[in-house]
Amino acid sequence: MAEGEGVADRDIRVWLEGPAQPSDIGALRTWLEREKPLDALLRAGELQIQERHRTDETGAPMGIGMEIVLVLVGAGAGAVFDELLEQVKRAVGAWLANRRAVEAGEPPEGRVEPVNRDDG
Repeated sequence: MAEGEGVADRDIRVWLEGPAQPSDIGALRTWLEREKPLDALLRAGELQIQERHRTDETGAPMGIGMEIVLVLVGAGAGAVFDELLEQVKRAVGAWLANRRAVEAGEPPEGRVEPVNRDDG
């Protein structure tokens, strides 16, 4: 596979596990939208951030049942995918640390993974 080939067909999935509140997914999305590198991609129309219902092939409960999906669009999407994935991981970690500092109780656990669009 040539460098970057197929990478544009990948998204980044973020979800919360554990003691997540329904408001957590919206708060995390807002946090991600305000991260400078992500904000720049959003403003340029090269990134979309979506909330989706989370599904599990076994039908098992999926925490609060929502996930955030970051979708890269445009011709240059593949070139920045790995960098974006690391940025999202750092941003989720920062959001969790912030939530821990401002709210009582342990925050949920954040998960970030690349996903092929074919995988849903």
